[in-house]
Amino acid sequence: MVNSDFVLAMAAPQGGNPLLGLLPAALILGIFYFVLLMPMRRRQKKVQEFLATLKVGDRVVTTGGIFGTITKIEDDRLQLQIAERVRVDVSRNAVVGYQGQERVVPEPGANG
Repeated sequence: MVNSDFVLAMAAPQGGNPLLGLLPAALILGIFYFVLLMPMRRRQKKVQEFLATLKVGDRVVTTGGIFGTITKIEDDRLQLQIAERVRVDVSRNAVVGYQGQERVVPEPGANG
């Protein structure tokens, strides 16, 4: 048989700081922020700065692999000349980088 005083002593809360119980959760959230969220925000800021600085005459490549020269810029789209007398309108967000340079916009699923 189990002593009822022993059971009550085991069920009684232990004296201590209740904030110590939150310390592991706060630590995990801090690590999550610095490892995942902060680099994502930096990368997004870099992409937005790149898209904002595009200008007429820039030679760019799109997510679909189309190479062209910017001939016209509107708020949310660009006009690219992809061949002589061939121009297409594309979303500004479809541009991933300058021709012949490393991509500014990371590939989907790419880490880093």
